[in-house]
Amino acid sequence: KHNPRKVLEVGTGSGYQTAVLSPLVDHVYSVERVAKLLERARERLRVLGLRNIRLKFDDGNMGWSRYEPFDGILVTAASEQIPPALLEQLAIGGRLVAPIGKPYAQELVLIERKFIGFERRTLGPVSFVPLLGGVL
Repeated sequence: KHNPRKVLEVGTGSGYQTAVLSPLVDHVYSVERVAKLLERARERLRVLGLRNIRLKFDDGNMGWSRYEPFDGILVTAASEQIPPALLEQLAIGGRLVAPIGKPYAQELVLIERKFIGFERRTLGPVSFVPLLGGVL
C-alpha cells in the first residue's frame, strides 16, 4: 500500500481538505493563490490545533520546490495538462491526483511516478473550477 508521508495540496481553499489530510500524513504543504482564502484557512486550521501543516501564498502551478519531493500531490482545480513543476516535485513512487481537461469535459487522473517515467490512469469524469495562475 502507498503510505504518503509528505503531501502537497494545490488550492487550500477553505482548508477543509487540508484538515482532512492532516491526521493521515506526516506533513501537509498547501498552496493558495487567493490571499483572503488563505488567511481564513490559516485561522481555521490554527483553531483546530493542526500542527503538521504549512501554508503558502503563491501560484500553485509552481508547487513548493523547497519541500520536494512529495509522496502525494492533490490538485483541487482543473487544467488541460499537469503543470510540469508538479510532476518534477513528485517522488519516485509518489502519486498525483488532478482533474484534467477543458470545462465540462474533465477527468480525474492518477499519475504515479516510476523509476523511469510516469504511469497515468483515469479514475472517471469530474467537474472542477479551472486552475488559474498568479496570485490575488
